[in-house]
Amino acid sequence: MSDAILKVLVVDDEALARSRLRTLLGDCTEPPVQWCGEAANAVQAMEWLQRQPFDAVLLDIHMPGTDGLALARALRALPNPPAVVFVTAYAEHAVNAFELEAVDYLTKPVRLERLQAALSKVKRLVQSTRGLEAQTAPEVLVIQDRGRTERVPLHEVLYFKAELKYVTVRTARRSYILDGSLGELEERYASGFMRIHRNALVARHAVRALQKHHSHEPGEEGEGWAVRLNGIDDLLMVSRRQLAAVREAICQ
Repeated sequence: MSDAILKVLVVDDEALARSRLRTLLGDCTEPPVQWCGEAANAVQAMEWLQRQPFDAVLLDIHMPGTDGLALARALRALPNPPAVVFVTAYAEHAVNAFELEAVDYLTKPVRLERLQAALSKVKRLVQSTRGLEAQTAPEVLVIQDRGRTERVPLHEVLYFKAELKYVTVRTARRSYILDGSLGELEERYASGFMRIHRNALVARHAVRALQKHHSHEPGEEGEGWAVRLNGIDDLLMVSRRQLAAVREAICQ
């Protein structure tokens, strides 16, 4: 919900009723709302919802074809369903409406104060839902790989390693190529990854051991140190500059 403005779709088969709701929405100040579209039936409503997301639908019940109750059931199956506020001239459908988890049930003619109260409920619901999603949804990397778009959960990544102009992203199952810089990744994911070398970041949770290793890398030939990670056999060199920090992280 950008800038805390609710995006609203009006669904009613009567043009005069839609016009009345548009006017009321324009008068809403708390919460602020944006009228984003209107539909005269369920088919038009679904077309709108497939084109763009809405926070709320103001939905009439008695409409030709698919009625509002049936449309509300269909909306619940959408990946990101909007909140439903029924707006109808008939009070007898209230029980069915709330069984469909409608946020509110308004009877016509709708008063501005009553509409604002309903939309305030929508706002609280949206904020709560978005907050919960932010807490529970795993962070992902979106990687373009060989003509496909891959969503790689960040918690599966064991290390990032700079290779020429690209970054290798390694999980326990496979490697990916990411177009980006190691510096940007370090800044973005500093809490979960640590720098062990000028060309490598490793997941803190994945470090299994720090061990002696004979390096053949240019400028660092000879006896040195490397980290071993859970789930893979790769050994990653640790630079002298990063050695103390890596030892400290392992001991925590």
